[in-house]
Amino acid sequence: MSLRFDFNNMFDFSVSEHGVSRQDIDTFLPQARKAAEHLKKIISEPRARIKLNLEWAKLPEQKEEDIAAIIKIARQIAQKYENVLFLGIGGSYLGLKAAQDALCPPYYNEFKSLRKKAPRVYFEGNNLDPDTLSVLLKNLNPKKTFVVVISKSGETTETKAAFVLAEAWLKKSAGARYGRQILAITDPESGSLRKKVQAERGKDSLSFRTLPLLKGVGGRFSEFNMGLLHLAIVGVDIRKLFLGAREMAQRCAQEDILKNPAYLYAVLHFILYQKKAKSLAILMPFSQTLKSTADWYVQLLAESLGKKYHRQVQLDKDGVENWLADKNDLFNRGRTPISAAGTNDLHSIQQNNIEGENNKVVTFMRVEKFKTDLKIPGKGDLLSGKSYCQLMQLAQEATEWALVDQKRPNCTVIIPEVSAYHWGALLFFFEMATAFEGELLNVNAFDQPGVEGYKNYMYYKLGKPGISQAITEEIKNKPLIKKPEYVL
Repeated sequence: MSLRFDFNNMFDFSVSEHGVSRQDIDTFLPQARKAAEHLKKIISEPRARIKLNLEWAKLPEQKEEDIAAIIKIARQIAQKYENVLFLGIGGSYLGLKAAQDALCPPYYNEFKSLRKKAPRVYFEGNNLDPDTLSVLLKNLNPKKTFVVVISKSGETTETKAAFVLAEAWLKKSAGARYGRQILAITDPESGSLRKKVQAERGKDSLSFRTLPLLKGVGGRFSEFNMGLLHLAIVGVDIRKLFLGAREMAQRCAQEDILKNPAYLYAVLHFILYQKKAKSLAILMPFSQTLKSTADWYVQLLAESLGKKYHRQVQLDKDGVENWLADKNDLFNRGRTPISAAGTNDLHSIQQNNIEGENNKVVTFMRVEKFKTDLKIPGKGDLLSGKSYCQLMQLAQEATEWALVDQKRPNCTVIIPEVSAYHWGALLFFFEMATAFEGELLNVNAFDQPGVEGYKNYMYYKLGKPGISQAITEEIKNKPLIKKPEYVL
């Protein structure tokens, strides 16, 4: 059975004037069809696909020999080391964490029997809090730990700082051959991390193994690229993951938008955003193992669609599209994503969902079959004889009803079970829906200029060479104002 999208509660027959009408759909379909044609054209052209960072759409079609090579490296690491430390930020952290929580048993690191001889896995390089990394470096055995650093350029502050520390930690223990305990997933041609790899491999050919971050694949869309080594190390069947993603890709190639689950998801949310001011996007999985997938989606939606300017399309001399920010068309739009979890957050954020401002759309993720179940013993009590699976599904249904009762639009992504196959389909569904919504908004969904602001400020304060004069002047001319009287 395939993943399904239930959108009944997005319509006016469920939530009255706060929902989409059939007339809304009919009015909007010509624009949606035009957007679909454009996206299809870009994805079908290799040069445009890579140039505009849409190569992720082809990741489920990777060659068997490439998959086999990754699995081979993963087995070598898993057989030799007790711990693997992954260093990365953004998609290079959120994608891996989402995969581990969804596809590994809960408490994977705590119990050896759950790991089935696979190593413990830890994630760092995603923040600048010294308390987290220091605990790992003090308590892990460096001789039994392998380090994977994921960075396109090698210059992202959080990941670079963690890697410098982890590298020194390994070197102190392992000596000259410490690099044999490091693998870099980075740009195949350029960047400081690539230079580091080349230099170290020149000293020792078995040092600093490497895998490529593929051209045209942005970080938040890269789980099916940079995440494969991690998946193979923890024992996930990558081939099944790709089967699910490919099945969803075929469904998302459906030209009839009303039968295309990802496109319809984008269309309904777009209409509710544009016409009904539903600016908050709450993703609420009713599965604890999918909470990190909701966190991954927050980055996907926020970085892709929260944009200051509309997109301006130009053609280069070869007829390939260039996407520029239209500085004459200030936009400042994009739905704001919020990650939640059922049933945990029914006792917190749900109060605001029900009685707060009606500016939200809730997307539920409902799992039909859990890996295990628990039956509550006893007789005579309300819960006696009920299973956890029954209660979880009833709680999701009850939450859905409560929202509809208060005219709050919502929809449900129904997942047969949390497996590699269905998780692969789920990620591709959200990636394609986000890409299509970018087309509808007419923004570049594959850049993230807003993220550069804090980076530039930090680089300026740290004295990094090569910062442009324009950025330097902007920072100098716009200092933070800190009046003592406004600090209590």
